Amino acid sequence: HNHICILAGVILAIEVSLGHDAPFGPKCSFWAEILSAFKLAKQERPTLQSRTEDLEVVNLGGGEETREIRVGKLMPRDLRQRLVELLKEYADIFAWSYRDMPSLDTAIVEHRLPLIPNTVPVQQQLRRMKSEVALKIKEGVEKKWNIGFFAVAEYPQWVTNIVLVPKKDGKVRMCVDYRDLTKASPKDNFPLLHINMLVDNTSQHALYSFMDGFSGYNQIWMALEDKEKTTFITT
Repeated sequence: HNHICILAGVILAIEVSLGHDAPFGPKCSFWAEILSAFKLAKQERPTLQSRTEDLEVVNLGGGEETREIRVGKLMPRDLRQRLVELLKEYADIFAWSYRDMPSLDTAIVEHRLPLIPNTVPVQQQLRRMKSEVALKIKEGVEKKWNIGFFAVAEYPQWVTNIVLVPKKDGKVRMCVDYRDLTKASPKDNFPLLHINMLVDNTSQHALYSFMDGFSGYNQIWMALEDKEKTTFITT
């Protein structure tokens, strides 16, 4: 009798979880009460909806100069006003374009790309792409070329392709497919913090602020002996 009762309860639980009516009456009053409570709880379960905060665009520049930032509208008005005034006062310390980037002194920090011993360099073949994609790549390369981010590499051993990644604002981000180079690099044994630890650190705080460098990846120079490894195809 106990085995029949358990089997009936399992079948009923599956049927109720799928939103179906029970195919037969419960053989055990215990399971009848449990399943009734389960079905009621499922009906009363609140639905969670993701909410995107509305942002207000504020121009910190003067005259024809555009220096736009976005401030959340859920912030109290007086606090938002004080924040905007503070940002306007120190607007000149932020980088608004590639030309504003001072870069970091190589004596302090620089990118290095160590490789696993006896690694065979990989030269990716140029991938075919649509004309509109090629045009966007050309624009992205020229923008950084004019600033001095890129240099011509002759007879490189490592060659990779450019990949365009769509952004949330409809624009695209120009990336480079460094997967082959990543496979040939030693793994870092220092993992990031668990997300629950980061969330716990925000408790009992009304505001949570952080700093983000403008195009931060390009703020750090590549070590001279490792530059050739980052070569990518443009045409």
